[in-house]
Amino acid sequence: MEELKKILLIRTDRLGDLILTLPMLPVIRRHFPEASISMLVSSYASEILDGNRYIDEVLLYDSSSDPTPFLDLLRAIRGRAFDAAILVHPTLRLALLVFLARIPIRVGTGYRWYSFFFNQKVYEHRKDAKRHEAEYNLNLLSAIGVFSDSPLEFPLEISASSTQRVQQLCERVSIWEEDTLIVIHPGSGGSARDWSPKNFGKLAMRCIEELSGKVVLTGVKGEEGIVQETMNHISRGAVNLVNQLGLKDLVALIRRADLFVSNSTGPLHIAAAVGTPVIGLFPPTSECSPERWGPYTAKKRVFVPDRNLCSRCKGGECEAADCMELITVEEVFDAAKLLLMSDEMRERYEAHAQRTVL
Repeated sequence: MEELKKILLIRTDRLGDLILTLPMLPVIRRHFPEASISMLVSSYASEILDGNRYIDEVLLYDSSSDPTPFLDLLRAIRGRAFDAAILVHPTLRLALLVFLARIPIRVGTGYRWYSFFFNQKVYEHRKDAKRHEAEYNLNLLSAIGVFSDSPLEFPLEISASSTQRVQQLCERVSIWEEDTLIVIHPGSGGSARDWSPKNFGKLAMRCIEELSGKVVLTGVKGEEGIVQETMNHISRGAVNLVNQLGLKDLVALIRRADLFVSNSTGPLHIAAAVGTPVIGLFPPTSECSPERWGPYTAKKRVFVPDRNLCSRCKGGECEAADCMELITVEEVFDAAKLLLMSDEMRERYEAHAQRTVL
């Protein structure tokens, strides 16, 4: 293991999943400082890796929405003569790919029927949500003798050009450095049950009217409808930037923000990674558990409705987004106020609340 020179890290699913894989990179680099590190990722999420100081090469799993033909991908992987491949989110196609590419060390879960393609296995059931996804990812490195008890790092590079473009964009819509900038992302790309556009709109209006906040709505291609529906509940003062930002510029905007609010989705993890306070709205389903998929930051407030109070689910598995309406605009707004306070103001507020209770 000490002689690994070429390492391939594979994560080809969604943007948020890739963000939660990033902490593996500095740990690998510290243990193998001379190694070449490559990543195989989806094309739509690859932009998030631009300029990453820990990666020597980014390989694309697909072209737009179509996977690269298997034999073409196999030739590309085999030709690079990797010493080790780590499959963070394995599929049969990927497991077969690294096996046929004759990569000597193939790391993956031991709990898939095709796990025999891996010769270094980690036995953890992620569906149990006993730890965070980022921690599950990092634990895969134990298969190559790498362990770390250091705080997790999320290396996201934000270029000067992206920062400048976002500054110019903000100035065009009269958002200035001294303003309180709140980014609301009402979609989730179908990855979770969603809080309603009406609620997001009401929250935005309260932030504008009561906090004098400048609100920006963001979304990706295909989310124009849900963002517009949110805008319909905002009478004034919000900016609609749906499908108008590249991924790097979205990162720069989120870093500039004072608060980010969304359902369980990739940009929520971007916000946590760049240090922006976040509010996450999660459904009461095991596959979307915030214990596993929540924002990995101390500057957060996470809301999960009580399924026992939902008239439709009645304590069983979540069947629709009805339960999300149990999360009130009032409680989310109160969380926003608290997160937007300075540390000193927050301490005073919490002390006052404690005295009131006593």
